[in-house]
Amino acid sequence: MPLTPEQRAEIEDARAETRQTLRATSDGMEAHLYRAHEVLDHGLVRVIDYMGDDSAIVQAARVSYGRGTKAVQNDEGLIRYLMRHWHSTPFEMCEIKLHVKLPVFVARQWIRHRTANVNEYSARYSILDREFYIPAPEHLAAQSVQNNQGRGETLEGDEAARVLDWLREDAGRAYDHYEAMLSKEGQQGLARELARMNLPANVYTQWYWKVDLHNLFHFLRLRADPHAQYEIRVYAEAICKIVADWVPAAYRAFEDYRLGGASLSAKALDCVRRMGRGEEVTQETSGMSKGEWREFMAVMDG
Repeated sequence: MPLTPEQRAEIEDARAETRQTLRATSDGMEAHLYRAHEVLDHGLVRVIDYMGDDSAIVQAARVSYGRGTKAVQNDEGLIRYLMRHWHSTPFEMCEIKLHVKLPVFVARQWIRHRTANVNEYSARYSILDREFYIPAPEHLAAQSVQNNQGRGETLEGDEAARVLDWLREDAGRAYDHYEAMLSKEGQQGLARELARMNLPANVYTQWYWKVDLHNLFHFLRLRADPHAQYEIRVYAEAICKIVADWVPAAYRAFEDYRLGGASLSAKALDCVRRMGRGEEVTQETSGMSKGEWREFMAVMDG
């Protein structure tokens, strides 16, 4: 499990300590503070701190005093307008700081989102825990024959068992050698910053990740997408649930216009109009490449 009894007790102690504040708070987010949302086999997501709520978005858009100058329903209408027309700055008024425990190969994918502040656990200073991500059998898949960065059919039987055995054995052997190389009684040992090079990419690391809501929505739009890699998508899905409680109006707009919406090129929009007039449109008459047409039809077919 991701958390030890001692860590759970520490979280409960933190949640038991309350403070008065004059700043805006979100009841939904207060319920998430410090709690660990377990992800994968040893991973987690925890909210450490946050700033702002739905009212902070509309307050910034109107540059108003206090909690805003309009009714709540008008606030949501404004938030939807901002989302619909890609007005990003008001969403930047909200921030969140997360504690994330994740496999190194997921972290390397995650860090490509360069619009956050990150502080990662230092394996130069500390020794990494003996924790590795081992996929559940249903998440072992072959390479996709259509997508160079995607998965195909699920591995089964002896092949799946062999892969899982190798993953466990290789990770365990690498960590055994990592431990054996470190300083200990009777040997000088290798520096931690060098010994870590022998660890596999499925070893777990941890970091604090602070990001504003606009850039968080961009992260979630890409990583909560059904086509995203499973191992990062489950983190994005856990964060989506947190954000939905934190800024419900903003999240509803994001879900409608970004997660559940689609962007069409000028050629694709022209095809929609022609189809609406009853014209039969094919890939050959669309002006699109085969790849574009395939993606367009996927949107049209839902």
